[in-house]
Amino acid sequence: MQLRFAKMHGLGNDFMVIDMITQRGQLSPEQIRQLSNRHTGIGFDQLLLVETPRSPDVDFRYRIYNADGNEVEHCGNGARCFAKFVHNQRLTGKRDIAVETNTGRIVLHMHDNHQVRVDMGVPEFIPAKIPFIAQQQADCYQIQQDSQTYSIGTVSMGNPHGVIIVDDVEQAPVVQLGSQLTQHERFPQQANIGFMQIIDRHTLKLRVFERGVGETLACGTGACAAVASGILQGLLAADVQVHLRGGDLQIQWQGMDQPLYMTGPATHVYEGQIRL
Repeated sequence: MQLRFAKMHGLGNDFMVIDMITQRGQLSPEQIRQLSNRHTGIGFDQLLLVETPRSPDVDFRYRIYNADGNEVEHCGNGARCFAKFVHNQRLTGKRDIAVETNTGRIVLHMHDNHQVRVDMGVPEFIPAKIPFIAQQQADCYQIQQDSQTYSIGTVSMGNPHGVIIVDDVEQAPVVQLGSQLTQHERFPQQANIGFMQIIDRHTLKLRVFERGVGETLACGTGACAAVASGILQGLLAADVQVHLRGGDLQIQWQGMDQPLYMTGPATHVYEGQIRL
């Protein structure tokens, strides 16, 4: 089996993107793990697949696999790269692209300045729908790890997130604590764990430990989750710039029952083909 692919990244969060509309193939979890290896494979945080939609009211189906071979629900940086990829490959000429994911429908908008705006849908805070184990819904929760208690906000952006506010994101134990909390028993499907330093009501710094991947240079859904959690707690305004290690994202959310919007770049690195 020979497949053409593109290597792309969104603020350093990198992807292998494959068109499964004009070519056919199927990848096993083991093959995905081999391809994600940065020494012996292509190297990526996530694999993105472009597929024919199952619903008539969308343009494409968008599927995401983490570097460990497991399929996940959503990836915000990947969504922007997805939009640029289908334009580059001339699979569509639309500026507004409707896409189905495993957890619902999102809309991608191509700007003239090469930025992509993504309608990420309405953030979900109901614990059972995140999923997160709690007796009742709250703005944040107390969670135990190694005899320490942490205050954590929880939200689903199509995938589960926990958000911890820290004084200095550079000194935060992102790898150690993130790797523990991502597998915490109160997250039955595991979670991405964000460490958020609030600079002011319109600005924050963020690092994210992603489940099945580890810390990445940027996490789009993590940025959305952090802003949504901060707004819910009354700490942030409706328009926030998020500084990640790979670059900046602009997040806008008007509050409960409203869709959240993420705007940022998508970068094409190279194209290739590989025989499996």
